[in-house]
Amino acid sequence: MVLDKLHEECGVFGIYSGNAGIDVAAAAYYGLFALQHRGQESCGIYVSDRGVPVGHKSVGLVNDVFTKDALAHLGEGQMAVGHVRYGTTGRTSGRNAQPMHINHCNGSLVVAHNGNLTNAGELRQTYEMEGCIFHTTSDTEVIAYTITRERLKCGSIEEAVAASITALEGAFSLVMMSSQKLIACRDPLGFRPLVLGTLDGAYVAASETCALDAVGARFLRDVLPGEIVVIDAEGLRSITDHCDPQRKKHMCILEYIYFARPDSVMDGNSVHIARENAGKILAMEYPMDADVVIGVPDSGLDAAIGYAKQSGIPYAIGLIKNKYIARTFIQPNQKERDNGVRIKLNPVPAVVKGKRVITVDDSIVRGTTCARLVRVLREAGAAEVHMMSAAPPFKHPCYFGTDIDSRENLLANQYESYEDIAKAIGADSVGYLPVPELRKMVRPKQGICSSCFTGEYPVRIPAQPLKSKFESKLEGQV
Repeated sequence: MVLDKLHEECGVFGIYSGNAGIDVAAAAYYGLFALQHRGQESCGIYVSDRGVPVGHKSVGLVNDVFTKDALAHLGEGQMAVGHVRYGTTGRTSGRNAQPMHINHCNGSLVVAHNGNLTNAGELRQTYEMEGCIFHTTSDTEVIAYTITRERLKCGSIEEAVAASITALEGAFSLVMMSSQKLIACRDPLGFRPLVLGTLDGAYVAASETCALDAVGARFLRDVLPGEIVVIDAEGLRSITDHCDPQRKKHMCILEYIYFARPDSVMDGNSVHIARENAGKILAMEYPMDADVVIGVPDSGLDAAIGYAKQSGIPYAIGLIKNKYIARTFIQPNQKERDNGVRIKLNPVPAVVKGKRVITVDDSIVRGTTCARLVRVLREAGAAEVHMMSAAPPFKHPCYFGTDIDSRENLLANQYESYEDIAKAIGADSVGYLPVPELRKMVRPKQGICSSCFTGEYPVRIPAQPLKSKFESKLEGQV
């Protein structure tokens, strides 16, 4: 299945209310609404009432899955965990919807995961040879099994999580719920964001600060790479055995370019400012005579504003997005995705007619959408169309949660020059953010992962891609 735009990450949300009297199911519901941009395949919420978890999850958007009756079914409780999914390991199905609930002899565990394990195949094969039976094709089940195996040998769930971190490789930001505790955990390299907040005596953990804002929570801090945060009746405490202040962070730069909402703040960086910075860099790298700068909604808008500010060329709204359809890649087959592209974006003729137009998008992945945009802008009367990408050229697979798994499908690998790429998509010119300039988007000391641009991976990568690796084992099962 060849897709034209990047696939989203997942989004995780957790709240521990204790005796604060907060409706944790409602809080999780609104938190997931704020994180819907991170995953539109499926969603779920589990609520724990005095140690008994009750959950509901299904394929679909938050507003569709959680009807009034579905929320009422969750009941009242002291804590909750929620998840919105776009899966990079495991196909779209109710089977792979999260959070994942596991029962074991020492209790139960509910897991919500954002990221991608690079050694999921190795761990799963080991567990299967020991007699474990897997019910999904998601690497989240591998994480859940790893933790529960350690729980049989450890005195507490947090000790089991700490022991599991040494076995898990790759990207994972986790929010988990045992019978009495809410646990948030981030991998030692900090690939994916995870933040903490407070709300009227309760604690909240979420993928982005926009989810804290949605429920009225106050931002407390980021979860540190390698940190395990435990929240229970005694309050919040931290386990930092796997934190290494000397170890370089590797936050995925695509969180700033594409995945996160512009109103979020991650590791001290405003996503909006980071994207504006990318646009300013583009303007300095590719100065040109033009009449108007427009952005591709939604994640290209901030970079377009930055380009306009730096260049002095007027910014205008030149593309209108239909807010009532999902992102293009969510469509289940190529024909429907193509139809989605046609109705998703429409130019404003009064803005572009007769104009030399600079169009700024968050990225250029496979080129289909860019070619369509160039075509419709010319049909609307644009005299010139210059396509700017707020990301460098994609040339390598990602193994840490972004669904870029095929070099041959990436536009930048199919042509020798930017001039050839421009010709292929019908643009007058094409510009990409230079790789060395990526760090200027964020704070100078902020470590980033840019492996999909450079091919330089910070951890061991699998010999074979893991995506859809396990599908055949469940083929035909209900």
